Amino acid sequence: MTKGPEERIAELTRLIRYHDQRYHSDDASEIPDADFDQLKRELLELEAAHPELVRPDSPTQMVGADPSTLFTPVEHRVPMMSLDNAFDRDELNAWAERALRRLAAARARRAAEESTAQGMLLSADDQEDDEDRPESRGAIGLEGSPPELGGLVCELKYDGLAVSLRYENGRLVQAATRGNGRVGEDITANILTLKSVPHLLPAGAPQVLEVRGEVYMPLAAFDALNAQQEAEGKPRYANPRNTAAGSLRQKDPTITATRGLSMWCYSVGEVHGGPGVATHSATLEYLDSLGLPVNPETVTVDSVNEAWEFVDQCEDRRHDLPYEIDGAVVKVDRLDLQRELGATSRAPRWAIAYKLPPEERTTKLLDIHVSIGSKGKATPFAVLEPVFVGGSTVEMATLHNQDQVKAKDVRPGDTVVVRKAGDVIPEVVGSVLAERPDELPEWEFPAICPCPHHQPLVRQEGDAAHYCFFPRCPEQLRGWIEHFAARNALDIEHLGEQRVSLFIDLGFIADVGDIYALDYDLIRELEGFGELSVANLAAAIEASKQQSLARLLVGLNIRHLGDTSSELLADAFGHVDRIMEASVEALAEVDGIGPIMAESVHEFFQSEVNREIVEKLRAAGLNFIQDTSSDAAAESLFQTLAGMTIVVTGGLEGYSRDGVGAAIKARGGKSPGSVSSKTTALVVGENPGASKLEKAEKLGIPVLNEAQFQELIETGTLP
Repeated sequence: MTKGPEERIAELTRLIRYHDQRYHSDDASEIPDADFDQLKRELLELEAAHPELVRPDSPTQMVGADPSTLFTPVEHRVPMMSLDNAFDRDELNAWAERALRRLAAARARRAAEESTAQGMLLSADDQEDDEDRPESRGAIGLEGSPPELGGLVCELKYDGLAVSLRYENGRLVQAATRGNGRVGEDITANILTLKSVPHLLPAGAPQVLEVRGEVYMPLAAFDALNAQQEAEGKPRYANPRNTAAGSLRQKDPTITATRGLSMWCYSVGEVHGGPGVATHSATLEYLDSLGLPVNPETVTVDSVNEAWEFVDQCEDRRHDLPYEIDGAVVKVDRLDLQRELGATSRAPRWAIAYKLPPEERTTKLLDIHVSIGSKGKATPFAVLEPVFVGGSTVEMATLHNQDQVKAKDVRPGDTVVVRKAGDVIPEVVGSVLAERPDELPEWEFPAICPCPHHQPLVRQEGDAAHYCFFPRCPEQLRGWIEHFAARNALDIEHLGEQRVSLFIDLGFIADVGDIYALDYDLIRELEGFGELSVANLAAAIEASKQQSLARLLVGLNIRHLGDTSSELLADAFGHVDRIMEASVEALAEVDGIGPIMAESVHEFFQSEVNREIVEKLRAAGLNFIQDTSSDAAAESLFQTLAGMTIVVTGGLEGYSRDGVGAAIKARGGKSPGSVSSKTTALVVGENPGASKLEKAEKLGIPVLNEAQFQELIETGTLP
């Protein structure tokens, strides 16, 4: 039975208040922002249609949630308001038109007041004529158009926690959360642990300066924290926003200090003293001059169309930034126009937040299955009721491993939160416990591999994942052959996923060695295989025999061994036979090859099944010697990095991940994937790994930026 407006408004009010509390005060939101926004929009639409049902305490009239009782309350002298949202270009344009109409009406009122003061009262006829004037109708762009908005400031909308910093005579004396906009929580001790927040401002700072901004957790810090959680057998954190908020609300500031939090400042509240500024952009420049962190991505534009271009760029660059954003904010730049536009009970009329398409949504978890990867790794994944998220429809999402399923407490039949950020594989963040059916049983990790041989799934001590170690497991075989033929391995064109599955099902291939013994006459008889397609396949397989030893090692799919470490082994030993016969200790002596990797390589080549495969490849004529063409290329360059070991973390302009390693090797250097006491220098690009940087600093290893790295490879001299 359909609920009436009054009943539905009451229900929405209850739901929104509950989720507001979970998000703002508990840092434990149960539903994605997009789902919360839908509830809020529905309430706004119902209240617009039934204004007699709007209550003063409606969530649409208020900001945030009441502050937690764990911290001392702080009353904001200037309320910390929220922002109204726009979800498409039409809504952004509508906001600008409303602002223009309000400014036009204000100008008309001032003109009327001035006329009255001068005793120039309008006649009744004049008043009728006045109703046809554009400013009275609120018309936009007609003759006698209202004043322009002036410049607009476009900022990123950070996904973090809103805070206020109060400086008195240049000293940080208090920091508080936004809370309900009127009263927040005192988090001064925790804010003082943030490296980006100055404790003292330069001489000449205002007597009182209250700065507003957003505390966030950089993605590198979030990833490092989750890696630490997994290493300690603890559940992963769901997202950087909640983790940042929870880290900032720690009762022990020393915990906050370890979380790598940072802050961007975007406005001011109470101010006494200081230079007078006329625009919001000038305010940001002033804050920056005081050493406060102001985001460099902020721009000033002249029109709403240019503001929309900024929004477009935000969406395109969303996953290139080292922190999370969920939209863009557009503000009227002139402070006098801001004052004239004023505010509603919860939000300023001179600013609007454009929300980017959601990357988290809720859907139904239909079942949990387990897939077997090319190295035998058993990965649980969710089978979902289709949901549109992150720009595409998602029907499956990873659950990582047994511990994560347990930590997230997700069960078939649950309503779950699904996250998809850019090109990242979708994952299930957690369940919505409030919507869980009664007596829903826990999911149990299977003990047996889903392949026809029904071999056990084994979880070794210290490992988070289960593995199937049966060498003839067809589930592994498909993945291994696809991996063997991949571009970064043997690069066999025309041997894609469908053909691999077909050849396995027909019994043509039982391991990667059989690729080189395919019967092309039999393949010609198959439907869809013409003479040209068979010839192309045969040529690609033949050409793959000349790939380097490093690529062959990649193709062998040895656990823990990646592209870079394969090159290190190939360079160090020169021939596959030497690697096969090397001891664990000899393998571990190679710079960049740790004991776990060395043990894995040694174990792989001790397997009789794997040795048989290597012999098949030898008989087929594959290259077992390290590629000498790279040595010839290296001789053509100055060996500026000879004897140096250069580790790179983060992206460098003009280099791919493999390309930067190749550039170092071509100049005689080594490029391992980890920092050690043998490392000459660490090069830091965009989105660097926190652990490498921390280890380099601890060992006293020089840290170079992109420009210094370029100088190093050209001159061979450390700056």
